[in-house]
Amino acid sequence: MLSSTISLKPNSNFSPRIHLFPPKFDIAQPKSRMASLPSFLGGLNLSRVAANMGVDASSAAASSDQSSEFCTLMEYVGKGGIDVGDGLVVLLGHLEYASKKIAALVASPFNSSLGKNVTIASTPSERDEPKPLDIVSNEIILSALRHSGKVSVMASEEDDLPVWINDDGPYVVVTDPLDGSRNIDASIPTGTIFGVYKRLVELDHLPVEEKAILNSLQSGTRLVAAGYVLYSSATILCASFGSGTHAFTLDHSTGDFILTHPNIKIPPRGQIYSVNDARYFDWPQGLRQYIDTIRQGKGKYPKKYSARYICSLVADFHRTLLYGGVAMNPRDHLRLVYEANPLSFIAEQAGGKGSDGKSRILSLQPVKLHQRLPLFLGSPEDIDELESYGDVQQKVNPGYEV
Repeated sequence: MLSSTISLKPNSNFSPRIHLFPPKFDIAQPKSRMASLPSFLGGLNLSRVAANMGVDASSAAASSDQSSEFCTLMEYVGKGGIDVGDGLVVLLGHLEYASKKIAALVASPFNSSLGKNVTIASTPSERDEPKPLDIVSNEIILSALRHSGKVSVMASEEDDLPVWINDDGPYVVVTDPLDGSRNIDASIPTGTIFGVYKRLVELDHLPVEEKAILNSLQSGTRLVAAGYVLYSSATILCASFGSGTHAFTLDHSTGDFILTHPNIKIPPRGQIYSVNDARYFDWPQGLRQYIDTIRQGKGKYPKKYSARYICSLVADFHRTLLYGGVAMNPRDHLRLVYEANPLSFIAEQAGGKGSDGKSRILSLQPVKLHQRLPLFLGSPEDIDELESYGDVQQKVNPGYEV
C-alpha cells in the first residue's frame, strides 16, 4: 500500500469532519416511505410551473403525488426489493457510505490543502502518480470495507498489491477510488468505480498474498455486482446486480440514494462519440477511418455524429449510457481489473457492449493487477461498426503530459 501521512484538518476554524466509520445498517424488511418536497421547493407553485411548460396543472399535480413515493438504494437491494442477500446489502451499505464521504470531500473548499499534508511514496511505472485525494478516497473505501465485515480482499488502483482484510469475508472488491482526480481543481466531474466478486474458497489454503492476488484477478464474467459513483452537479450511484442497470441519485436533504433511473437501456445506436481527438495522428488507419466516416454521416447511421469529451471516464461513460454512442480510449491506458471490467458489466446489463476493439472485455482473463488495455464502451450497433474497421487499437504511445 501507499505510505502516507494524512491530515484532514486544514488551517481553518471551519474544517470538514471526515468520519471513516460507517453506521450499522438495518437489513430488516424496509417500510414504505413517503418523500416530502425539499425545503427549498416548499413554496413551489405547480400550477404556474405547469402553465409555463404547457402542461395541464392537474396532471402535473398527479405526477407530483406519484413521485412522492420513492425507493432508496438500501430498500431496492433489500428483502422488500430484489433481495441480493444480507451480506451484499451490508457491503453495498458501506460502499454507499464511503461514496457520500468522498462526495463531500471532493466538493469541500478545503480539499486543495490536502496536498500539503500527504506524503506520497514513489509510484511504480504500472500506476499513475496518485493525487492526495486519490489516497484519501482509497483510505475511506478501505476503512468502510473493513468495518463491513463482508470483504476478504480489496484491490485498488492506488495500491501495488491487494489488501487482505479478513479470512471470513465472502466478497472481493476491486476499485478505482477516484477516477479523474486530476480534474478536481477545475471542478470537472470525477467518479468512483467498483466491482464485487465472490471469494474463491478453493484458494483459502494458499498463502495470503497469493490468494489475495488470485481472488482479485477473476474474469469479469464472475462479477456479482458493479457500479460507479458520479460526483457532478448531482451525485449518482449507478449499479448492476446482474439483473439490469439502475441509477440512484443522492438526496442531500435525507442522505439517501433515491432510485431515479430504473432499468436503464442504452439506445441501440447513438449519435455521439467520445474520444480525445487531439491524438488523431497517433491513431491507426482503421480508427481514423471510422471517426472520419461517422463525422461525415457516411457510416451505417446516415447522420453526422457529434463529439463530446470530458476526459473523465465515469462522466463520459454515464452520458453514453443515457444517450448512446461510443466512449473510448484506444490506447493501452485503462485498467482491465479496476475500470474496464466493472464498466463493461454495467454496459452489458444495460444492453450495451464493452470491447478492447477486438474482443469482449468480460471474456478477457486478467493476468496482472494493473493490466492496461484499450477500452470502447457504448451502444451495441456502434461498437459492432467500430470493430468492423479492424485496426482500431492505438499502438503508438509517445507518453502524453496532459
